[in-house]
Amino acid sequence: MITQIDFSEIEGIRVGHAQNLAAATGCTVVICDNGATAGVDVRGGAPGTRETDLLNPVNLVQQIHAVMLAGGSAFGLDAAAGVVQYLEERHIGFDVQVTCVPIVCAAVLFDLTVGDWRIRPDKEMGYLACLNAGNGLLRHGNVGAGTGASVGKILGPQRSMKSGLGSCAFQAGNLKVGALVAVNCLGDVVDPLTGEKIAGPLEEDMQTLANTEDIMLQRYADTSNLFSGNTTIGVVATNALLTKSQATKLASMSQNGYARTMRPAHTMYDGDTIFAVSAGSVAADLSVVGFLAARAMERAVIAAVKGAESLCGLKCRSDIVAESASADRETGVV
Repeated sequence: MITQIDFSEIEGIRVGHAQNLAAATGCTVVICDNGATAGVDVRGGAPGTRETDLLNPVNLVQQIHAVMLAGGSAFGLDAAAGVVQYLEERHIGFDVQVTCVPIVCAAVLFDLTVGDWRIRPDKEMGYLACLNAGNGLLRHGNVGAGTGASVGKILGPQRSMKSGLGSCAFQAGNLKVGALVAVNCLGDVVDPLTGEKIAGPLEEDMQTLANTEDIMLQRYADTSNLFSGNTTIGVVATNALLTKSQATKLASMSQNGYARTMRPAHTMYDGDTIFAVSAGSVAADLSVVGFLAARAMERAVIAAVKGAESLCGLKCRSDIVAESASADRETGVV
């Protein structure tokens, strides 16, 4: 039997956020105090990442100590320095005799067209996110790396919708698998449980949702750069005991959650990236861990969109629902 739990209930990890709502950007850190086996899968054509090569199973380092997700495009990678400082101060890292070198992997998303582009996640914000890390229930929406996230940008940033950060986790027996994601895709977001499109580019009436794939088909000869680096970035965590190869495969399997919810996913204008971390010792079939991770990622994406609030002039899902309900009342539609 599968039960839904909070992402924070997966042992071996702590999650912290820091954000600047006025500037519409922020960062999220997943700390593994005792280290974690990790893998990564990058599917989009415009990624912004740090310390991904060492996750290749053929390379030396066997454990990482944190994953950071941030806004700010490539500038936001600076926030990882604050995570490194926090961990080194607590003697967490790869022992090199003279000190411990924290292994901090990171990925960033493009949010510079929302809020104040001059303010980006930096070392101070990364350090603050670590100070905020704990085991409490996670917030969704305009928090951490999802603060400046938006979706449906094919018609330009002014016709996009506000998205955010979401999470979900499941437990089956002693096995726990969860996903945390900042949703910032070029395309539409669809709830696979209902088939309903819940976010995407807005038509001229700023209330009806357009179809990104239809628009792309109409413009198939247009090769202009659509603010490459939209990017959805996430972390899958489990208490299953995995090798580096298995963690890498888990990250790959988790991308199914993106494919089920974002249309299109993995475009050349997105840097879609998922890290997978294993911080436990529960024996489990990787195939089971994989389909639970994909399912958790799917629901985390939906939570990110539904939990978002309007910001910097961008409408959110609840705005569209409220306006539609109001229009129905005015026309007498029940």
